[in-house]
Amino acid sequence: MSTLAYRRILLKLSGEALMGEEDYGIDPKVIGRLALEVVEAQQAGAEIALVVGGGNIFRGAGLAAGGMDRVTGDQMGMLATVINALAMQDALEKVGAKARVMSAIKINDVCEDYIRRRAIRHLEKGRIVIFAAGTGNPFFTTDSGAALRAIEIGADLLLKATKVDGVYDADPKKNPAAIRFDTLTYDEVIARDLQVMDTAAFALCRDSELPLRIFDMGQPGQLLRILKGEPIGTLVQGRG
Repeated sequence: MSTLAYRRILLKLSGEALMGEEDYGIDPKVIGRLALEVVEAQQAGAEIALVVGGGNIFRGAGLAAGGMDRVTGDQMGMLATVINALAMQDALEKVGAKARVMSAIKINDVCEDYIRRRAIRHLEKGRIVIFAAGTGNPFFTTDSGAALRAIEIGADLLLKATKVDGVYDADPKKNPAAIRFDTLTYDEVIARDLQVMDTAAFALCRDSELPLRIFDMGQPGQLLRILKGEPIGTLVQGRG
């Protein structure tokens, strides 16, 4: 019988997390380690969905800032997330997992269309589901896509893996005196403008009462420890 505190989770990984020490693209060693961590957590009894950003390849807002049409830039960013999702699927399958990529935009030759009931069925059958292409719409980040999908599949927890061990009141890399929060409410995050996720994603989680935990997945074993109920990183939930 499972001793996990959470039965179904959605893990949001940034595209930059896949780069490792590289300047661009995907570091095979890093994605292989992440895949092992995800499979370890699944084998412990969790149903796991993933959302992977595309910032290691293209970032729509950055392209728009350089003069490209914003809608075109965001569409390129969505395709970048499909590339990363396929890479993650391959890494998961190499360590024995069954995985499915489901895209919010139609790209049937390489992955499935996102259909909510089918996604839930995949999870129930023990498959890891990777949601690609965000919400399928421009002007929305993959954070918003992760929050939306987590709510749709009935996740017990949304996890965001970052390069720091939680949410701070200032950038800990620039300010050694920055204070880390163990817990926050969604209203506090929005009021303090703590930009860990975009405001739309926070509002979705708040209104659906979906707890969010921000943590550093660079430290091995953190994912499984969180699923067992350990208070790692920063937990955001409830209202102020």
